[in-house]
Amino acid sequence: MKLARFSVGGECALGLVIGDSVSDLNARIESLPSKMIDLIEGWDEYRPLIEAAGLQPDYLLSEVTLLAPIERPGKILGIGLNYADHVAEADGKMAIPSKQLWFAKPATAITGPYADVELPIASELLDYEAEMVFVIGKRCRHVPTDKANEVIFGYCAGNDVSVRDWQFHTNQVMMGKCFDTHAPYGPYIVTPDEIDPENLAIRALVNGEVRQESNTSQLIFSCADQVAYLSQAMTLEPGDIIFTGTPNGVGALMTPPCYLKPGDIVRIEIDGIGYIENTIVNEIANEIVEQ
Repeated sequence: MKLARFSVGGECALGLVIGDSVSDLNARIESLPSKMIDLIEGWDEYRPLIEAAGLQPDYLLSEVTLLAPIERPGKILGIGLNYADHVAEADGKMAIPSKQLWFAKPATAITGPYADVELPIASELLDYEAEMVFVIGKRCRHVPTDKANEVIFGYCAGNDVSVRDWQFHTNQVMMGKCFDTHAPYGPYIVTPDEIDPENLAIRALVNGEVRQESNTSQLIFSCADQVAYLSQAMTLEPGDIIFTGTPNGVGALMTPPCYLKPGDIVRIEIDGIGYIENTIVNEIANEIVEQ
């Protein structure tokens, strides 16, 4: 299944994507929750209802606005240096990690699959990172690797937008990863029965030019490895989203470096999942107003 969160006429709903259309799940199945996290948490109950409903399209995808599948994930985690070809492009400056390298992104970084992404006032060194994203489906802790795929609900395309100078202010990279709008993902959640997440072509295009092109088979630590490692330290919960790393071809490592600027269009494609596409715009300063 391809499960979406969308808006039409100012109203938000959950949907099932059928080809180039979407069926309004909330309009057709009254007992379904209106929040994606609640749908995921109760999936064992709700999936049979969806499968038995004989759903038909309600809107063309072109008639709706696809939103970030989960608006406010409890956790957004990202792994660094997780593609062999990305490590290799650094000309010996980086070694294949023996341990997983993790950082967090705040919920305020979330934006929609086709929404604008901001070039921040604080920096001009804005970069793209094409990534497969997976969504946790079950509350879990201490998950063995051979059981880890059982707790993954589905997969999305994502862009771990990065502000490179802020990323390297210290040896903790998080500050370069946490700016507002710098976690676009979607366009919907694809359930695991539809794809093989260990063998998917992944690409990043900037203004139509292919910048990154690889395959998820290049992951150093698989999705199962990531779940097993993370769940040793923390409880993973339904709706948590995990950015799984980026392949070679980021702008910072081009010669000369090629950073994003206003008007650039960044498209992330993953075969079997779909694509997201975001336009770079200047951040507009907001004044703090005390109530």
